[in-house]
Amino acid sequence: MATALLRLPPPPQPFLSPPTFPPPLSSLTTTPQKTHLRRNPKIPFSSSPSFRNGRSPRETDCPVPLDQQPVNEYQSLSTSFPFNWASADFVEYCSRLVAVGSSFAVFVGLPVAWLGSVGPQSEPLKPALAAVSSGLFVVTLAVVRMYLGWSYVGNRLLSATVEYEETGWYDGQIWVKTAEVLARDRLLGSFSVKPVLSRLKTTLVGLAASLLVCAVLLINLEGNQKSFYVSSREPGGRAVPGVYNDESARSFEPDAFCGESNLH
Repeated sequence: MATALLRLPPPPQPFLSPPTFPPPLSSLTTTPQKTHLRRNPKIPFSSSPSFRNGRSPRETDCPVPLDQQPVNEYQSLSTSFPFNWASADFVEYCSRLVAVGSSFAVFVGLPVAWLGSVGPQSEPLKPALAAVSSGLFVVTLAVVRMYLGWSYVGNRLLSATVEYEETGWYDGQIWVKTAEVLARDRLLGSFSVKPVLSRLKTTLVGLAASLLVCAVLLINLEGNQKSFYVSSREPGGRAVPGVYNDESARSFEPDAFCGESNLH
């Protein structure tokens, strides 16, 4: 009995990847690439810009000195006297202005107006108005000074460029703010400086109106005084307190006018 032999195919050969060889050393060396540094444009006032004290755009993004940067100027202004009054609470702001004006009016304005007026006992309203006007004038000067300082810092915060001096007035420079710095400064100027400027403007308008009212009252008092004054040489003349009058002098010292004819 014959047996059938089956021939099996040979097993498949494993897949062999092509041999890899290490790259040559020449391919490992990379050619240097030029890197372009982003510089902040700067426009000098003069044709020959100079960088002193080791400051240059290559070393720092902002070449402006720390004390001349708008954000630092804002922080310094908001904590200095008397500019911090404007950024304080409204009640505290008003109370400080009233204290300054009343102190000057009582201790300086009133004594000067009382001693410099003629017959203050008979017309006490005139020196009182003069003292109030002096107090309002001093407060107005203080508010104007605060407004100028806050306006200067606000303009530097909202501006796209910053003018600064490296060592002195002769080497002034202009630095163009980056997008991040400009956005930060304008946000600070819009929400922190503009409300203060609006408050100071309102205060100046109120002080100007008060000074105008005081001036009108003083002019009216002066006009009334002149209208009631009649020369002593006219019949029915009225003596003004503190002013020399022949009729009053004759009544008090008749011997001094002996031999003079009566003019009436």
